[in-house]
Amino acid sequence: MELQLNQESLEKTDRYISALLAPEDDALQAVVQSLTEAGMPQISVSANQGKFLQMLAVLCNARRILELGTLGGYSTIWMARGLPDDGTLVSIELDPDYAAVAQKNIARAGVSSRVDIRVGNALKLLPELIRAGELPFDMIFIDADKPPLTEYFHLALQLSRPGTLIVADNVIREGKVLDPDSPDEKVQGVQRFNQMLAGDSRVTATILQTVGVKEWDGMALAVVKYLDKSN
Repeated sequence: MELQLNQESLEKTDRYISALLAPEDDALQAVVQSLTEAGMPQISVSANQGKFLQMLAVLCNARRILELGTLGGYSTIWMARGLPDDGTLVSIELDPDYAAVAQKNIARAGVSSRVDIRVGNALKLLPELIRAGELPFDMIFIDADKPPLTEYFHLALQLSRPGTLIVADNVIREGKVLDPDSPDEKVQGVQRFNQMLAGDSRVTATILQTVGVKEWDGMALAVVKYLDKSN
């Protein structure tokens, strides 16, 4: 059987992988349904991407995870399931209605004891965590609004340690990052972030293109090498 490389075949292949290795249980399926019922955007990671994040958490031996952008808690659940029983995942969500939906989904999934949802603007909450002397996180997943992505990353570094893995989602945006004249502020935010990442000697980083049910995008992965305490 000969298959054409198009969006349909990429989605079928993604579903094939997910069915084999990242099947959604009732709790995860309920998250997807809850977004529709609440009128929230269906912009969660895919099942296969969720499993990827969970595996990264396991590879990091993560005990503490920070997430920016909870939405309905889909990625939160995947990552929380990669933590030990006494692990902690702090997830920051701007919209209190989204956070309320996520809290119910997380409770349904049975991981409430590991998840601490904090409501507010991450650009304000992260400095508060830094000033309060929050312990460093082993893994940080940034999946919030894109214009201030660079600022999120710089704050995330201050909540890291050497060896912390920082993952940023949606950094290819269907290839629109290749357009230097894009008027889209999300694309501009990602372009600025990608350029910054390329020149930041404190991390070793790369970008993985992603395709499938979430179409064409990418995730940036950066491992912290050292921290410049003077910044």
